[in-house]
Amino acid sequence: QVQLVESGGGLVQAGGSLRLSCAGSGRTFSSYTMGWFRQVPGKEREFVAAISWNIVSTYYTDSVKGRFTISRDNSKNTVYLQMNSLKPEDTAVYYCAASTAGDPRDSRVFSSWGQGTQVTVSS
Repeated sequence: QVQLVESGGGLVQAGGSLRLSCAGSGRTFSSYTMGWFRQVPGKEREFVAAISWNIVSTYYTDSVKGRFTISRDNSKNTVYLQMNSLKPEDTAVYYCAASTAGDPRDSRVFSSWGQGTQVTVSS
Protein backbone atom coordinates (compact mmCIF):
# COMPACT_ATOMS: atom_id res chain seq x y z
CA GLN A 1 0.00 0.00 0.00
CA VAL A 2 1.18 3.50 -0.88
CA GLN A 3 0.41 6.48 1.31
CA LEU A 4 -1.48 9.27 -0.45
CA VAL A 5 -2.20 12.82 0.65
CA GLU A 6 -4.51 15.16 -1.24
CA SER A 7 -4.32 18.93 -1.19
CA GLY A 8 -5.56 21.94 -3.13
CA GLY A 9 -9.23 21.85 -2.25
CA GLY A 10 -11.14 24.93 -1.24
CA LEU A 11 -14.02 27.24 -1.96
CA VAL A 12 -14.43 28.65 -5.45
CA GLN A 13 -17.10 30.42 -7.45
CA ALA A 14 -18.96 28.59 -10.20
CA GLY A 15 -16.98 28.87 -13.40
CA GLY A 16 -13.72 29.07 -11.53
CA SER A 17 -10.77 26.71 -11.45
CA LEU A 18 -8.94 24.64 -8.90
CA ARG A 19 -6.02 22.24 -9.07
CA LEU A 20 -5.88 19.27 -6.75
CA SER A 21 -2.64 17.50 -5.95
CA CYS A 22 -2.02 14.02 -4.62
CA ALA A 23 1.38 13.24 -3.18
CA GLY A 24 2.42 9.62 -2.83
CA SER A 25 5.01 8.02 -0.61
CA GLY A 26 6.04 4.68 0.84
CA ARG A 27 6.27 2.68 -2.41
CA THR A 28 7.13 3.06 -6.05
CA PHE A 29 4.62 5.65 -7.21
CA SER A 30 5.19 5.09 -10.92
CA SER A 31 3.98 1.48 -10.63
CA TYR A 32 0.39 2.56 -10.04
CA THR A 33 -2.51 3.67 -12.10
CA MET A 34 -3.83 6.73 -10.29
CA GLY A 35 -7.40 7.83 -9.98
CA TRP A 36 -9.56 10.57 -8.58
CA PHE A 37 -12.93 9.89 -7.01
CA ARG A 38 -15.40 12.13 -5.26
CA GLN A 39 -18.08 11.62 -2.68
CA VAL A 40 -20.99 13.58 -1.27
CA PRO A 41 -22.41 12.58 2.13
CA GLY A 42 -25.08 9.92 1.72
CA LYS A 43 -24.03 9.00 -1.81
CA GLU A 44 -21.74 6.41 -3.34
CA ARG A 45 -18.18 7.30 -4.16
CA GLU A 46 -18.03 8.37 -7.81
CA PHE A 47 -15.26 7.89 -10.33
CA VAL A 48 -13.91 11.15 -11.72
CA ALA A 49 -10.69 10.52 -13.63
CA ALA A 50 -7.72 8.17 -13.88
CA ILE A 51 -4.33 8.00 -15.54
CA SER A 52 -2.16 5.01 -16.36
CA TRP A 53 1.33 4.47 -14.96
CA ASN A 54 2.98 5.48 -18.23
CA ILE A 55 0.63 8.43 -18.83
CA VAL A 56 -0.53 6.85 -22.10
CA SER A 57 -4.14 6.37 -21.04
CA THR A 58 -6.56 8.70 -19.32
CA TYR A 59 -10.15 8.15 -18.29
CA TYR A 60 -12.90 10.57 -17.35
CA THR A 61 -16.45 10.32 -16.25
CA ASP A 62 -18.80 11.98 -18.73
CA SER A 63 -19.78 14.82 -16.44
CA VAL A 64 -16.23 16.21 -16.26
CA LYS A 65 -15.00 15.62 -19.81
CA GLY A 66 -13.74 18.84 -21.33
CA ARG A 67 -13.52 20.52 -17.93
CA PHE A 68 -11.14 18.39 -15.86
CA THR A 69 -7.67 17.18 -16.75
CA ILE A 70 -5.72 14.52 -14.91
CA SER A 71 -1.94 14.48 -15.10
CA ARG A 72 1.00 13.06 -13.20
CA ASP A 73 4.62 13.79 -12.55
CA ASN A 74 6.27 10.55 -11.54
CA SER A 75 9.53 12.30 -10.70
CA LYS A 76 7.62 14.14 -7.98
CA ASN A 77 5.36 11.23 -7.01
CA THR A 78 2.40 13.50 -7.62
CA VAL A 79 -0.90 13.30 -9.49
CA TYR A 80 -2.92 16.38 -10.35
CA LEU A 81 -6.50 17.11 -11.19
CA GLN A 82 -6.99 20.42 -12.95
CA MET A 83 -10.62 21.43 -12.63
CA ASN A 84 -11.97 24.22 -14.82
CA SER A 85 -15.45 25.60 -15.35
CA LEU A 86 -16.47 24.30 -11.96
CA LYS A 87 -20.13 23.78 -11.21
CA PRO A 88 -21.96 23.55 -7.88
CA GLU A 89 -22.56 19.85 -8.55
CA ASP A 90 -18.80 19.33 -8.46
CA THR A 91 -18.92 20.01 -4.73
CA ALA A 92 -17.64 16.93 -2.92
CA VAL A 93 -14.74 15.45 -1.05
CA TYR A 94 -12.18 14.42 -3.63
CA TYR A 95 -10.07 11.33 -3.04
CA CYS A 96 -6.89 10.20 -4.68
CA ALA A 97 -6.37 6.46 -5.13
CA ALA A 98 -3.74 4.02 -6.42
CA SER A 99 -4.32 0.81 -8.37
CA THR A 100 -2.03 -1.95 -9.64
CA ALA A 101 -4.48 -3.62 -12.04
CA GLY A 102 -7.99 -3.57 -13.41
CA ASP A 103 -10.45 -1.05 -14.79
CA PRO A 104 -9.67 2.26 -13.06
CA ARG A 105 -13.30 3.34 -13.36
CA ASP A 106 -14.12 0.75 -10.70
CA SER A 107 -13.29 1.94 -7.20
CA ARG A 108 -12.82 -1.65 -6.05
CA VAL A 109 -9.66 -1.82 -8.15
CA PHE A 110 -7.90 0.72 -5.95
CA SER A 111 -5.94 -0.54 -2.99
CA SER A 112 -4.72 2.75 -1.53
CA TRP A 113 -6.71 5.88 -0.75
CA GLY A 114 -5.95 9.33 0.53
CA GLN A 115 -7.93 11.10 3.23
CA GLY A 116 -9.64 13.45 0.80
CA THR A 117 -9.78 17.17 0.17
CA GLN A 118 -12.95 19.23 0.20
CA VAL A 119 -14.00 21.10 -2.92
CA THR A 120 -16.89 23.51 -2.60
CA VAL A 121 -18.27 25.39 -5.58
CA SER A 122 -20.60 28.27 -4.82
CA SER A 123 -23.07 29.93 -7.16
